[in-house]
Amino acid sequence: MKIGIFFGGPAREREISFAGGKTAMENIDKTLFEPIPVFVDGLGNFIVLKPELVYSASIRDFYPPKSYQGDYSIYVESLGELSEGELNKIITEVGERISPEQFSKKFDFVFIAMHGPACEDGSIQGLLEWYGVPYSGPSLMGSSIGIDKIAQNDLIRLAVGLDKKTTSISREYFESKDATELFEEVKASVGLPFVVKAPHQGSSIGVAFVKKDSVDDFVKAVKQCFFIREVSLEEWNSVEHQEFVQRMANLDEGIGLPVSMNGEVVYHPAELLIKITSHFETSQENVALISMNSEDAVLIEGFVKGQEFSCGVIQNPDCESVALPPTEIVANVEVFDFKAKYQSSATRKKIPIRTSLENNQQVQADVKKAFDSLKFGVCTRIDGFVTPEGKVLLHDPNTIPGMSPTSIIFKQMAEIGLNVTDSITYFIRQSIRERMRTGKNTFKFQQLLTKLDAAIANRIEDLDDCQKVAVIFGGFSAEEQEESFVKARKVYSKLAASTEFYPVPVFVTGENHLNEELYLLPTNFMFKEFAEDIVAVLDGSIHPLIAETRIKAEKITLHYTGKKVGTVEKITREKLTEMADLSSICTVDFSIDLPVYL
Repeated sequence: MKIGIFFGGPAREREISFAGGKTAMENIDKTLFEPIPVFVDGLGNFIVLKPELVYSASIRDFYPPKSYQGDYSIYVESLGELSEGELNKIITEVGERISPEQFSKKFDFVFIAMHGPACEDGSIQGLLEWYGVPYSGPSLMGSSIGIDKIAQNDLIRLAVGLDKKTTSISREYFESKDATELFEEVKASVGLPFVVKAPHQGSSIGVAFVKKDSVDDFVKAVKQCFFIREVSLEEWNSVEHQEFVQRMANLDEGIGLPVSMNGEVVYHPAELLIKITSHFETSQENVALISMNSEDAVLIEGFVKGQEFSCGVIQNPDCESVALPPTEIVANVEVFDFKAKYQSSATRKKIPIRTSLENNQQVQADVKKAFDSLKFGVCTRIDGFVTPEGKVLLHDPNTIPGMSPTSIIFKQMAEIGLNVTDSITYFIRQSIRERMRTGKNTFKFQQLLTKLDAAIANRIEDLDDCQKVAVIFGGFSAEEQEESFVKARKVYSKLAASTEFYPVPVFVTGENHLNEELYLLPTNFMFKEFAEDIVAVLDGSIHPLIAETRIKAEKITLHYTGKKVGTVEKITREKLTEMADLSSICTVDFSIDLPVYL
């Protein structure tokens, strides 16, 4: 099957999407699928990307091309209103522009790795349905619910009895109301402290925390989530100007360009620099920069004290939902925002939540009920809190979870025996099954599903003929173990997606070579966060919740791997040579006296 992997897009999360697209390209099962990279730019153009550009560090490293970047790092929107000829010239440098009516001729299925408005709200999904192309993830309805945090709270309240203090403020009401009076209204409704959220953003973009009884803090937080940035003369005089306007253009720390300034659209950082400088030459009033993609309302939630978690729900081949083991987010930060999520080492992830078995089971029951009631389908990650009293509070369903190799959803699917490659196959297969529910193109999708299921079954049979490669890593110190584990995960993923090899992870520990211990690891161990997490469970212990979940998910595991989840096994060198030829051993930055396969 030819799989169009759509990544990028016009939303603020485009760089996260780009990383997810690379994950899909690298880890998709090459025996089943032919991946075709389709970059969607900020203007909504679909571009079959030149293969070598897929592995760029950032979108702005290749698009718009360097010749258009100048002194600033910009997205294509900052070039302003381009002529069709100029736009085509830019696109031709990076790939082939295609139109939606060409999709069905280019690929059999679209894997959506895009996030945010227009990408996971039903927009791209509706376009693909119109042209009869099956796509990954929930249906139109599930997608539209999954992007709207305000609607989600109301619907989750109906589904599972959400007991959480929330309110919302429209931009019109915010601008017309006295700030002090409005702040008092909000405190009376949700209490203090509280969290302000942009309701249509993901990746923790547009999140602000108000913890002090301060009107100024309140106004600043709300404007931040409306993507309104005020600049005072004092601030302008205290910053390096070129660096400041560049930050405004960055989507992870600024509001993004273009912006409206005094009713005029400003596209480029250089233009913004001139406009702000000119303003302060004649005025001391603040400059208000308003994103061209600002929110019309903000969601406000009372601060919840408790253990933060994220829990995925997927489906077995018969479309019955199964809640995965929940992950606890242990953050040494006040707000788990974009920086904490993607650019900080201040967070740890624990599976399952460090609470009672009953509380973990309640989390699974509630997210499963919400998944079924809101008609999500395929996969949804639902976040929430477990309070000190054991109460479960849900929020923020995410219908297209982040797709880096170490993303939460992959860690949770690994606990039922699926690696990243298996998980991507699941997303494609189950999405085709989900598309059949719409009553459109049913026969075509059924044929596609039958063909893919047969190919998956053949792939499982062929694994016995694959060359087994022992991926040996670890060491005799914590530092050595951690360093090799980081590299081993990359090797493991690359081998898992190959057409020739089957990775067999082997962890080495002990005092030294004379007192070494070798452990054959199951799939889920390769998705632990740190090597020390592997060491902690080498005794073979399994949390009862994970054991329960594996039983519930057995149909899924068997369908995509052909076997139940393995357990850790202590082995000898002799055993190692029996399971993998000496010519097929790969040591990862670790000294072991055996022939090496590279």
